[in-house]
Amino acid sequence: MTTATSGRTTVTGAVGTAHTRVEGRDKVTGAARYAGEIPFAGLAHGWLVVSTVARGRILSVETAPVLDMPGVLTVLHHGNAPRLEIDYIGSLGVPPDPTAAVFQNDRVPHAGWPVALVVAETPEQAREAAEALVVTYEREPHDIALTADHPDAYPVDGHMPGVTQKGDLEAELAASAHVVDVEYTTPEEHHGMMEPHAATARWDGGRLEVVDSNQGTSWVADELARMFSLDASVVRVRSEHVGGGFGSKGIRAHQVSAVMAATALQRPVRVVLTRRQMFSLTGYRSPTTQRVRLGADPDGRLRALDHRSLSRTSTVWEFVEPSAGVARVMYDADAHRTANEVVRLDVPSPSWMRGPGEAPGSFALEAALDELAERCGVDPIELRLRNEPGLGPVSGLPFAGRNLAACFREGARRFGWADRDPRPGMRREGRWLLGTGTAAASFPAGALPSTAAVTAEADGTFTVRIAAADIGTGARTALTLVAADALRVTPDRVRVRIGDSDFGPAGIAGGSMGTRSWAWAVTAAAGELRHRLLPGGVVPPEGITVRSDTTAAIGALARKERHSFGAQFAEVAVDVTTGEVRVRRMLGIFAAGRIVNPLTARGQLVGGMIWGISMALHEEAVRDGASGGLYGPDLAGYHVATHADVPAVEADWVDDPDPDDPVGIKGIGEVGIVGAAAAVANAVWHATGVRHRSLPIRPDRVLEAGGPRV
Repeated sequence: MTTATSGRTTVTGAVGTAHTRVEGRDKVTGAARYAGEIPFAGLAHGWLVVSTVARGRILSVETAPVLDMPGVLTVLHHGNAPRLEIDYIGSLGVPPDPTAAVFQNDRVPHAGWPVALVVAETPEQAREAAEALVVTYEREPHDIALTADHPDAYPVDGHMPGVTQKGDLEAELAASAHVVDVEYTTPEEHHGMMEPHAATARWDGGRLEVVDSNQGTSWVADELARMFSLDASVVRVRSEHVGGGFGSKGIRAHQVSAVMAATALQRPVRVVLTRRQMFSLTGYRSPTTQRVRLGADPDGRLRALDHRSLSRTSTVWEFVEPSAGVARVMYDADAHRTANEVVRLDVPSPSWMRGPGEAPGSFALEAALDELAERCGVDPIELRLRNEPGLGPVSGLPFAGRNLAACFREGARRFGWADRDPRPGMRREGRWLLGTGTAAASFPAGALPSTAAVTAEADGTFTVRIAAADIGTGARTALTLVAADALRVTPDRVRVRIGDSDFGPAGIAGGSMGTRSWAWAVTAAAGELRHRLLPGGVVPPEGITVRSDTTAAIGALARKERHSFGAQFAEVAVDVTTGEVRVRRMLGIFAAGRIVNPLTARGQLVGGMIWGISMALHEEAVRDGASGGLYGPDLAGYHVATHADVPAVEADWVDDPDPDDPVGIKGIGEVGIVGAAAAVANAVWHATGVRHRSLPIRPDRVLEAGGPRV
């Protein structure tokens, strides 16, 4: 056993102490191989061909000239591809996006729709042939424009509540001393992880094996089995190392097309997406238009809260960016209404992206709270604390810990908030106007049923097997520490194997639920195994294995509101002559459950905050109205924050263990981005006296808005 001091509480054991990644050396030396790098004998390569029209149908695919090109093995398209099953509800509770079910008909619902796969002996041959393939289309008129008054917008129904309402909203607004009624917009945003999507499919001894880069091997295996009408036992998906996912690495066109080609050719086939293809085939964050109405008494206490968010989805699949959901947790009022609405347009399907709903929703809500604080003459932190709810504003459930006030108190102390002059446009440093801003953060803390197996080996070590996914979060290392404590041994005696659907069903790396879900299963199996081992007893050569299943155990979590919380602080400098905005420093203080590994946890929180800077100042994907496609769909044209944009970002936390979790975990993967963009935008207002309600806050927008001059 080890004992360490975290600066907050005394930590006994491995959990709570800083550990470098157990696979870190393999990653930095290149020994860790990713999905697109693993060798296979007889490997063929597929290259997707995507549509160049935004809507219409395919008239012809001229395969003959391409099949005569060097190395070309086959061309799959809607005329010869196998039929797939897509009429089902998947393991995540939603039907599959038909974009993944490739080559099923001649319809083209958006630009970048997959229309064919060219397979050849080498990737160079496949690419050359794919670029030579002639596809003829019948074009149809398309609509890609999201507008606040779009006539086809509708409230969401089904698994996600579209509208929640209580009280008389108009009456409370009319009776309010202060009213904020404003519209905020956020643009289309993309994941942009370093590793492109890649999958290799092969048949081996009657089993389909897919080596992939994904956020859940159980999830992808289940989807492939359903689509291809296979018994689940004959599908194996492996994904040992993942170079980032952020919500995009689920079931996609590249895996399905690779399986089709491997089945047709009876040899391994690899499909790797290009960076440009990822912009249309792997999801993104929908743009949003959000109207927030707040009514308050003279002291800032809310009487009315109305948050309406409109996002877009494709014509083939309904995905909703649930931005109004954040208001259902953060603040209560006598009259409270939230609405998530969506409109179907001729665009690629949006998808989960880090902090789905909360990231854009918090920008609108937390900026509106800042505007209300200005109207009321109340400090922005004090305004938020005055509106802390005792129960879930919509659910009515008690909170399983809500330490947001502690985050604000600690953050304000460390940031120097008490020295802030609340008047905008007052601090100057040469050509720069300086300002500070704050915002609150929250993200749900759930858990998914998972299974795990822990084996006591004859040599005194232990092996953990669980179909977890480490998408760069450090989950493999965190599970090593959790298992070590549950077994009451040191981490060097524990080996954790992940990323294999043969290990049994487990939750995905998503919704900030991964480590919590897997740690629960590992703790249960390890605890039972420890009780089975007799002191001084002999472990047989095959070891002793115990398996757990947390399906029943996590059911009790639904009795309370469970969230991670945080307080974001930002200082900016604005040059109103050039329009340049620079973030000088950021601080985030979070209440996010028990922190398993402070080293990797801080990296996750800081990474989310940096993404918030990027969201506030840089990220914006723009579509061409004529073609329906994106301008600059690559990492040169799509701007993200770089090292020069991030001089000082600090993340820390307060003690906040979840009493109902066996390890005390909540979740940290996404709360870091929530509220970060609002804190920056609020700081820009404090610097200039001008509100920016549309992201990103580009230099041209700063210049057009005007404000104090140096």
